Amino acid sequence: MTDDALTPLSAAAIEALFTRSDGSYLFARWGRPIAPVVFGVEPETVAILKAAIEAICVLTNHRMAETDPELGANLMVFFIRDWAELSETPNLDRLIPDLGPLVARLQAAEANQYRIFRFDEGAAIKACFSFIRMDAEMSEVPADTLALHQMVQAALLWSDRAFADASPLAMLDGRAVLRPDVADLMRAAYDPVMPAMAQDASHALRLGARVGRVQ
Repeated sequence: MTDDALTPLSAAAIEALFTRSDGSYLFARWGRPIAPVVFGVEPETVAILKAAIEAICVLTNHRMAETDPELGANLMVFFIRDWAELSETPNLDRLIPDLGPLVARLQAAEANQYRIFRFDEGAAIKACFSFIRMDAEMSEVPADTLALHQMVQAALLWSDRAFADASPLAMLDGRAVLRPDVADLMRAAYDPVMPAMAQDASHALRLGARVGRVQ
């Protein structure tokens, strides 16, 4: 673990994590308990993923649930070998409009992961569909590392450029853990006094003021 990971993130660094490619600032967190379901992996991997979700919920003081009263499951994680498998998944096109064009874009980009978020009336996250294509790169990642990384990505509406240059994880005694600076930010993001959604970059200043005070 580097010294940088032990230093609290600056307001500018926080702003960058929620500033999208088009220059807009957009933050959102979950507004309801997370009810996960996982497809395409063995039961032991499902357990690892659910343990990662539980760890994130403990960190942020958020909650998990067996079911969501509106959706049944609101965090759906799909592990696939090829993007074409999505087109063959029964009823998925009912959950994801324009599924065919999306599959074509993902194939053209040779992407290995993609997330879609849905929001409630207050603009908080109410559902997340996470797709992981197990290409050669993903297949080399240990299951616990992959699970933690994916759940961090699903816990907040990060920028589409967030963590492109530096992972939110670090190695500690040969094991992947959440970087302390990112952990502090996620705790601050779920502080009850903070809004569930924000579109003004001044929100990053408020997060920055709380980072390190919520340990």
